[in-house]
Amino acid sequence: MAEIFLNPFEAIRAFLLAGGNVLLVIMIVTFIMWALIVERIIFFATGLGALQKRVERQWASRPERHSWYAHAIREKLISEVDVESRANFGVIKGLVAVSPLLGLLGTVTGMIEVFDVMAVTGSSNARLMAGGISKATIPTMAGLVASLSGIIAMNFLERQQKRAVSNVSSRLALED
Repeated sequence: MAEIFLNPFEAIRAFLLAGGNVLLVIMIVTFIMWALIVERIIFFATGLGALQKRVERQWASRPERHSWYAHAIREKLISEVDVESRANFGVIKGLVAVSPLLGLLGTVTGMIEVFDVMAVTGSSNARLMAGGISKATIPTMAGLVASLSGIIAMNFLERQQKRAVSNVSSRLALED
């Protein structure tokens, strides 16, 4: 167990070798997904405030706020915050959805290896099949873990986004 902490890159390499080529793809997809999630978290922590202030300044600079045109401008400003705060959500959700499918692909390729060992050796030697079974289960687990972590992060990001739009909507009062 201590070896994992002493040489983490060797542990990652061994894990990737045990899981097969599909595990490398799952790792890349997970890194991209989490890079986009971290970008959104940083936006909500830093960039959202500036966007909200800009929208509020634009609304405050309007001389009148009762006409149909003023209502349309207000909706446009709220929509700008909505669109900016949802950036990359579609890509993140797509990567969350693809992760378990990649795990399933790893399961299938691992099982093909098991059946190949059985066909070549003509027997069901458990030692020979163990490598294929490992390659079948590790990507499945990795795909599910990646997907679950993405789902949890997306729930957090969607709550932040709804809160941001609600705050802007309530701050852009229609009365003078």
